[in-house]
Amino acid sequence: MFTHKRVTFFHFHVHPSLYIYKPYICTHTIKYILYIHLLHKMAISSHTISVLLFFFVFFVIICIEANQTLSQKTLRNDSEAIVRASNDYGNIVHEIPSSVLYPSSVNDIIDLVKSSNARSPPFTVAAKGRGHSVRGQAMTRGGVVVEMTSLGNSQNGSGISVCSDQGYADVGGDQLWVDVLRATLEQGLAPVSWTDYLYLSVGGTLSNAGISGQAFLHGPQINNVLELDVITGKGEFVTCSKNENPELFFGVLGGLGQFGIITRARIVLDKAPTRVKWVRLLYSDFGTLTKDQEHLISIEAPNYVEGFLVTNENTTNDWRSSFSSPSNQSDVVSSFKKNNGLLYAIELVKYYDNQTAQTIDQEFEKLLKELNFIPGFIFSTDVAFFDFLNRVGNLDNEKLPLTESHPWLNLFIPRSRISDFNSGVFTTIIPEFNEPFGLFIFYPLNRNKWDDRMSAVIPDEDVFYTLALLHTSGANEYQTIDKFNGQILEFCEKAGIEVKQYLPNYQSKQDWIKHYGSKWNIIQKRKAMFDPKMILSPGQRIFNSV
Repeated sequence: MFTHKRVTFFHFHVHPSLYIYKPYICTHTIKYILYIHLLHKMAISSHTISVLLFFFVFFVIICIEANQTLSQKTLRNDSEAIVRASNDYGNIVHEIPSSVLYPSSVNDIIDLVKSSNARSPPFTVAAKGRGHSVRGQAMTRGGVVVEMTSLGNSQNGSGISVCSDQGYADVGGDQLWVDVLRATLEQGLAPVSWTDYLYLSVGGTLSNAGISGQAFLHGPQINNVLELDVITGKGEFVTCSKNENPELFFGVLGGLGQFGIITRARIVLDKAPTRVKWVRLLYSDFGTLTKDQEHLISIEAPNYVEGFLVTNENTTNDWRSSFSSPSNQSDVVSSFKKNNGLLYAIELVKYYDNQTAQTIDQEFEKLLKELNFIPGFIFSTDVAFFDFLNRVGNLDNEKLPLTESHPWLNLFIPRSRISDFNSGVFTTIIPEFNEPFGLFIFYPLNRNKWDDRMSAVIPDEDVFYTLALLHTSGANEYQTIDKFNGQILEFCEKAGIEVKQYLPNYQSKQDWIKHYGSKWNIIQKRKAMFDPKMILSPGQRIFNSV
């Protein structure tokens, strides 16, 4: 995309990848020429050697300064930077950028986006956090990838600032949720809504939604944000909230990076518990499972509700390393085989602290008596609040090349069709696939905890389910799983089950129009308002074909 000729000022060579800063370079060049012209006139009028000597020294200094100013932008196109920017957690899509920006301040990103706007045609810009996209959503072919985590290595980023008396934290978009948790716990506080995996960037999850087992009660992470700082596709730095620049605020939250780059978020905090009661309960009947799950999300007694599909008879045996259970593994295996190789599980958590420690056992026992899981098939533990939230740990692998691929499929399913989905997918397609290493998470959410003004898309029912098919395969061995995912989507299409993809991946504009439904017009309007040249996040393939 970028020209590969060398740009020369005062015989100092500028790297081709820095050519995108042409307006910036030219401005400084003009300034230096004016300085030189003024000194030249002084030299002619005075005819003194001292002025000529000063002219020569000044000339050398400003040339060096010009070259250093460019290098401080830390725009790289070496092989290591390019390879990292063309990889993500999915390890399926690989788009090669022209350059990678490692910003030391928010202004570096603003300069980059403004430089793109000044070009014809503009180059695309993709903000990348921890790279946990699975289909190249944070990539750009021939454009510039912004390594947002580089801001965390600088004193010029937003960092994490906890305002305990106001009940919020100001957090840089580059920050990891695990670090937000550590910083807020020091003040006895914590955010109320989480993701299952904490080694994700704040800007990344807020650009999608951010869900976990607390979302039925508190809504997704995007519903627990008070204010944002955003760099729009025009290169404008804007502070926004529900009352200030609300169109941008609601657009960016769940907006898949289409309308702006989040550089700061003001996150709602609440008093943090210290420990949790944590159980997993087994079910053989799908109807009983969903009835109990929906009961749990209709009351405020639990703090976290999720669920699993148990498709491997050894799964519960693995749980025994962290959970205690009165059941024998042989009994679980027997029930597993009797149910055609499929069981279901509810994961249930209740928080407590020193003030409620005396009553937690009684309250939790009362909650369990309201449920109809297989008698005796209960796995329980009691852990610190931090350890529960950080239960997955850090799975990131910095070494390249990656040895695994993750062809994930995440769906939102309307409650009214969940029984049909179970019959067509859970009891038919999944057992036939017989994948030993997948993790299948399944639980309900309440629509009234989501704000429909935001860009995220969910089914139009009071209760809907989320299904995360978290597959793992060898590198470049994902095609079989992709075929399996395609079977599920094809079944839904034929059965008229109007699922919505979470962390969506579509290949055509028509698919995106169908995905957004009644929101498509507002999505188009927001794109025209905040990124009219379609510079941001081309890897989503909504407005940019790849």
